[in-house]
Amino acid sequence: MDAAKVVTCSSCGTTLFLKGGHIALAGDQGVMHDAPLLFGIGDTVSLGRKAIQIFGHARYSYGRGFWDEFCGTSQKGAISWVSVDEGDALEQIRISDGRMPKFRPPFKPGETLEYENNTHTVTEVEQAECIALRGQVDEELQVGETYDFLNATDEDNRLLSGEFWGAGSMWFQGR
Repeated sequence: MDAAKVVTCSSCGTTLFLKGGHIALAGDQGVMHDAPLLFGIGDTVSLGRKAIQIFGHARYSYGRGFWDEFCGTSQKGAISWVSVDEGDALEQIRISDGRMPKFRPPFKPGETLEYENNTHTVTEVEQAECIALRGQVDEELQVGETYDFLNATDEDNRLLSGEFWGAGSMWFQGR
């Protein structure tokens, strides 16, 4: 709960922002239509030698479909996101501000990005909309907000993922 910035209420369907000692209404939690899931809130996901306890779930639409992202914590207390898209599950860890790539949109599939001595090839450039939230997450997400994103992979299948809105951005690394 210490890392939570957004919490949903399954009884009334609202979403709340937690800021310091204050709580603010963030809107509703959206409609999470039933779909097959590999795991859910309360489950422990094993990725390699790492186990992640899931405490939040966000669903995103990109027009042609959707994907799910799960917020959780490792045995050591580190927060990460597990993204599940088309049956692939991957852990994504936020890149700190001091190490964030400086790349900005627009991006094109096939374009290469050099980051930390690795060449990543852009494989996906889309716009996403948050359509539903459940549980607790460590980011100030809101149903209905949109952002642009890109995914780029290197030769060892490591993922570099960027999210962009206005002047803001966040970057993640995953495997």
